[in-house]
Amino acid sequence: QQCITTGEANHARERHELKQQAAEYYRGNQVVQEMQKVLNSMFSQKPGDVFGHLGDYFSALANPPSITRLVGKEVLDANSQATVQVEFICTATLPSFCTALSPTSSDTGEASNEKKYESARIALEWINDPLNSMLTGILPDNQAQIDKQLRYNPLNLSFPILHYSFNSLFLHHNRFLISKKSVAVEKPITPFEPPELVLPGSVAFGAVSLVFAKTVAKLKNIPLYMYMSTMNQQESPKEMRIPIPMISLFNCGISSGGKLCLIKEMIGVPKPGLSFKQGLKMMIDLHQKILMLSIPPQRNLVRIYAGCVLKACDRLEQPFEIIEEACTALELTLGEDFHLIINCAAHELMDYTKEKYEIMSGVLKHPDEMMEVYENLIAKYPSIIGLIDPLRKEDVEQWISLCSAFSSQCYLIADVASKSMVKLTAEQNLNGVNSTCLVLKYANQCTLTDLTEVTKVIEEQDRRFIIGCTEGETADDSLADIAVALGASLIKLGGLHHGERVAKYNRLLAIEEELAHRGALGRVSKHQFPVVAKEIPEPEAEPES
Repeated sequence: QQCITTGEANHARERHELKQQAAEYYRGNQVVQEMQKVLNSMFSQKPGDVFGHLGDYFSALANPPSITRLVGKEVLDANSQATVQVEFICTATLPSFCTALSPTSSDTGEASNEKKYESARIALEWINDPLNSMLTGILPDNQAQIDKQLRYNPLNLSFPILHYSFNSLFLHHNRFLISKKSVAVEKPITPFEPPELVLPGSVAFGAVSLVFAKTVAKLKNIPLYMYMSTMNQQESPKEMRIPIPMISLFNCGISSGGKLCLIKEMIGVPKPGLSFKQGLKMMIDLHQKILMLSIPPQRNLVRIYAGCVLKACDRLEQPFEIIEEACTALELTLGEDFHLIINCAAHELMDYTKEKYEIMSGVLKHPDEMMEVYENLIAKYPSIIGLIDPLRKEDVEQWISLCSAFSSQCYLIADVASKSMVKLTAEQNLNGVNSTCLVLKYANQCTLTDLTEVTKVIEEQDRRFIIGCTEGETADDSLADIAVALGASLIKLGGLHHGERVAKYNRLLAIEEELAHRGALGRVSKHQFPVVAKEIPEPEAEPES
């Protein structure tokens, strides 16, 4: 009996000590005070959802969320090539996670598949080890600081650069580089500039930057475009606009099998002033009508490239005739209801042994002669409001002449002919950029801060930018939010086929509806063509012998 009494006494003493510890713990964390406060206020407010009210109250008092882990996974892009998916796992009141898929810029080397898998493998090593260690425990709130760490690479990560040789990167895909005999008689063209070296695994930086932004937006319970619009300012803009879509109607370039080479893509652009939904509906109707006209009576399969139909054309006028026929059937007026932008992809047309562009099978033009080609094209078809890559980036004199002659009439757009995002970010200027408009793509090591800074530089120098997707696009729809946040007037997503492109169109529709509901939807009132007039630089004098 004495033994039982002693045991009970010990147990009572332990319970008393435990109660004191609990009271001290709750008192030290002000739980009792906060409970009394919220219960008193709740009784007077009488909310319908009692426990929801309690949850909201105590969530405001909780510690800020922090990153607990990064997880990288290998996934496939639209071309079934390797890219990476990044997950941020955060701990707040409850564990949560956010994911982002990052596209890669298109590579055209013979071993691009093998090199992309190797690049993805390296990216996963970076994400799951050094980047995971660098970011674990960080509060997801300072995008610029994270992107700065990614840009300047404090981890001193060291991997070999992927060297794309001239032969493997360009010769394989350009049938005009394999001629055996040169017949060039005009002044020599500027030699081909080898592509920039690509850092393997660099896709990790773009993916981490994007998933960081998506995580912050999710924790703040705001859309990604809203978070991005406030990255560098305290308040979000009163109005935000949806960019006008550039819809690829069909592809009639070299890959289509026709004689016409000059026009790679015919791109439809709805007139300014329409809602995104109205403009997209118009382009869908036009696209479907062109598709019906392109299907032969035998109902053979129609080839699709980059989300649009491949249509073989043998004459320069033929693409315009196809569109005019579709317009007539739909009672649309080309040049009023919508306009055209032509993707010339001149870098694919150059025969380097003959030093001329092959704009049609057997029809060769020196870069100096291309001015007349485009002058006649724009004069004959005034519905054209833009040319993409009308020349190689090496044809500096011809770019300057083209801008001087036509920059007041249409956009002269550099896509492949543009500087890379790496150079634009590093230089923070447009020196050497001779186009009036640049296509910007979110891929590889580009971070959201990089993209924001570059767009500011472009606008400060009175140029325009287009947000575009890569050929190796993914199903992630964040590019739509990025375009809206940056205030892009145009967005180039390709055609209306394939889920990775349609997902972005759907996201833009959803954003437009959200902005309209909040009364914050702006409009692109008209096309504004930046007028660029430069003097052709004098050739350097040769030193006297």
